[in-house]
Amino acid sequence: MSKRVALITGGARGIGRTLALALAEDGWSVAICYRTSAEEGQATQEEIQQQGGDGLAVRCDVSDPEAAEEFAGQVEQKWGQIDALINCAGPYHRINLLNESLEGWHSMFDNNLHPVFYLSRVVAPGMRARKWGRIINFSMAKADQQVAQPYLTAHYIAKVGVLILTRSLARLLAGDGITVNAISPGFVDSGSAPKEELESMAKKIPAGYVGSTQDATSIVRFLLSEEASYITGANIHVSGGWGI
Repeated sequence: MSKRVALITGGARGIGRTLALALAEDGWSVAICYRTSAEEGQATQEEIQQQGGDGLAVRCDVSDPEAAEEFAGQVEQKWGQIDALINCAGPYHRINLLNESLEGWHSMFDNNLHPVFYLSRVVAPGMRARKWGRIINFSMAKADQQVAQPYLTAHYIAKVGVLILTRSLARLLAGDGITVNAISPGFVDSGSAPKEELESMAKKIPAGYVGSTQDATSIVRFLLSEEASYITGANIHVSGGWGI
């Protein structure tokens, strides 16, 4: 079998970056995309190559369906296939719902939910033809509870949608040897949240501490493995007990 190929959105920083380096270490060819983090994206690609792996970093706004499809096509052209799609990109902003702008509202759906659909529909045919594939989507802790989120409303609704989309894809693709699962991080020190916020939240986490990007990466590695071939449609919390 040829080397496995992973496409990771948002792979220049945070969880995506840690995951890209880990998969390269495991022998995967890894393609990441970034929208604004060009320096970090190129650094990640170079680090993958320095450790002997095959890496590709591309500037791509996956909220644009044509750009997302072009990126997936570029990866398939380079390596001949995409075995794993990992939707890590998930920007957010905090704002009172009644002060949210139309642009801000739409951006949360355009960047958190829609790319999961755009890319899944592109990579699924090849996975079905090969009778093997993994799609892993990142949601957020508490998304399965549908609680009030007055300062993260659009982001939260988009992440609820990610769970529904995950289960729908899992149901449709299970017969083709493809698993589709979600990971829902709680507070993880990925570089996106202020350290003061993380330190204050640690007191509210049952485990007593904030998680690391490696915690999420370990779950992804398992879901990509043959040991997880009978797990699909699942939503795995990586939160130290917060949000359950």
